[in-house]
Amino acid sequence: MLLLADKWKDYELIDTGDGEKLERWGKYILRRPDPQIIWPLHKEWSLWKNPHGHYHRSSKGGGQWEYKKDMPEKWTIKYKDLSFYIKPTGFKHTGLFPEQAANWDWIIEKIKKANRPIKVLNLFAYTGGATVAAAYGGAEEVCHVDAAKGMVTWAKENLELSGLKHKRVRFIVDDVFKFVQREIRRGRKYDAIIMDPPSYGRGPGGEVWKIEDKLYDFIELCMNVLSDEPLFFLINSYTSGFSPIVLENILNSSIGKKYKGKIYSGEIGIPITKTGLVLPCGILGRWESLK
Repeated sequence: MLLLADKWKDYELIDTGDGEKLERWGKYILRRPDPQIIWPLHKEWSLWKNPHGHYHRSSKGGGQWEYKKDMPEKWTIKYKDLSFYIKPTGFKHTGLFPEQAANWDWIIEKIKKANRPIKVLNLFAYTGGATVAAAYGGAEEVCHVDAAKGMVTWAKENLELSGLKHKRVRFIVDDVFKFVQREIRRGRKYDAIIMDPPSYGRGPGGEVWKIEDKLYDFIELCMNVLSDEPLFFLINSYTSGFSPIVLENILNSSIGKKYKGKIYSGEIGIPITKTGLVLPCGILGRWESLK
């Protein structure tokens, strides 16, 4: 299964080639590296040569932005009724993964059609794209957890920017393992869980996360905070080398043994305007209730 994030108006993947992508974020053009782009660039036309910002990788690791035109430190883009702040960071990212719009639409639809109060737990929640979507979809409560304080602050700003400040959203800065363990002890339950685990990371107390070592055990742990009638369980991954079937197998071996529902996996991609090709942007695994 291939899901396309093809309903954007404020974002466009203009062209790709030679390890880089050319994107429009609102009215600003950014040029950034992408390890998936191993095909050639046929022509470095005008926008390639003169974007607003160009992120250059360093041979020593990391990199930096070169700004060729005046642009603000941050600006706003919309996806349908949702709004997000965009800000180029020192790690080439902009604070939003536009391909996740394919998941936002699904999250909103699932919650709206549930016809019952839904509590959502969003783990490794970053700047809150899925949190904003869940709140917009009508979730009774959303709990947003990320180890980076700056990302959680950014997520709060996105919620307010989307006109959803009145929604019940808990923002938590914590290691996700420790947080879920505490929720188990408190007896808290959630009807939907979303997670976007990194390949590698460290928690606020130096806790080490390696996805190949920790993911299955973490999903098993999270099952202890699922309600008796869960709505969905969504896993995103950007880990290179992982097949979508890995996530499908993990879900079948965990949540699929306890709850009846549909399990499937696939890739997420963004269409490339110039060539008509699709840029792969990670994989997903989903379990969803059939009720």
